[in-house]
Amino acid sequence: MDIGVHLPQLGRGADRDALMGFAREVDRLGVHSGWVSDHVCWPARFESKYPYTADGSFPAPNDMAWLDPIGTLTFVAACTEKLRLGTTVLILPYRMPVVTAKQLATLDVVSNGRLILGAGVGWMAEEAAVLGMPWNERGRRSDEQLEIMRTLFEDAAPRYDGRFYQFEEVRFEPKPIQNPLPIWVGGATEAAFERTARFGQAFHAAFQPVPTVVSEWQAVGAACERRGRDPGDLTLSLRVYLDPGSAMDPALSVAGSDQEMLDTLGAMGDAGISHVLVDPVASGGVGGRLDAVRRLMEDVVAQL
Repeated sequence: MDIGVHLPQLGRGADRDALMGFAREVDRLGVHSGWVSDHVCWPARFESKYPYTADGSFPAPNDMAWLDPIGTLTFVAACTEKLRLGTTVLILPYRMPVVTAKQLATLDVVSNGRLILGAGVGWMAEEAAVLGMPWNERGRRSDEQLEIMRTLFEDAAPRYDGRFYQFEEVRFEPKPIQNPLPIWVGGATEAAFERTARFGQAFHAAFQPVPTVVSEWQAVGAACERRGRDPGDLTLSLRVYLDPGSAMDPALSVAGSDQEMLDTLGAMGDAGISHVLVDPVASGGVGGRLDAVRRLMEDVVAQL
């Protein structure tokens, strides 16, 4: 099982030294991947509902510092050697696709082929409005963006003529080192399952109980079969809390004692989850969260 870790990209302590020290240490510990989330700004008032809480509320204050995901990963690429670099998830409708493709290709090149593009369609319409980006049919727009990235990354003379985006033949260099660039699709809808089957190398679930993820994974497999893809070629990833103090919902966490954490990871592996992204929840700021990751890797994961 591969273990990914959410980097200290947001909140108090999200600065150069904390990010560099955290990233270098998890790289040394053998963590598979470091991940960042995506918000550009927070409208003072919004009615959109977060899809991963029962009441639709977002579990963080709207005045929290939030570093840009692609810029953060570019910085981390320069601080590390082996750590893979992922977005959990990049909200495609917030950005113009060709510019985003350039940034992602650059990141893959300067990291020597370590990028994982976690991709999603987003949930906050008010944020998209501030950015001047259309929110209607954002799923279809996102699909076109992924098509555009594929042609820019893989074709010698890319061009595109879609419903929402069009451009004549261009030259686009450099290509990403990875071909294809790994795309891990997030979401909890039938459209997300179909998007995974169409574009993904992984299905990237988040903050859901394992039985729910198993059901969604079966839906991804059915979508793959409809498209003639082997579901066995895809990875199943789950983002959960790393919660040694057992403060969060235990169904959404790796929590408790070393043995309890080991049992939880074992059950996830038995369910087919081969990548677990942990979001550390611990007192003591960035240092406390790093201590929790160190304990997980040295005392728990080493026993798997």
